[in-house]
Amino acid sequence: MNTRTRRWLICLLLPAAGLVACQKSEPPPAVVVVPGPAGATGATGATGNTGNTGSMGSTGNTGDTGKPGTNGTVIVVTPAASAPSN
Repeated sequence: MNTRTRRWLICLLLPAAGLVACQKSEPPPAVVVVPGPAGATGATGATGNTGNTGSMGSTGNTGDTGKPGTNGTVIVVTPAASAPSN
């Protein structure tokens, strides 16, 4: 191939290569995520164990024995007489 033919081919191919390099492509469409329907409700959980009963408390101390009374006078008051009913 002679020099003139080469130049002629280069002159034809350069603009074609430039057009291909500048070609813009469409951007891909945006992806929209849509949630699906809700699933079925899960099963109810098992009932927990009953707690242990507490232990019995200890018995309190016994009180002191009373002292004997002194030789004092005891006064007994009788209730007042009630009014007669009609």
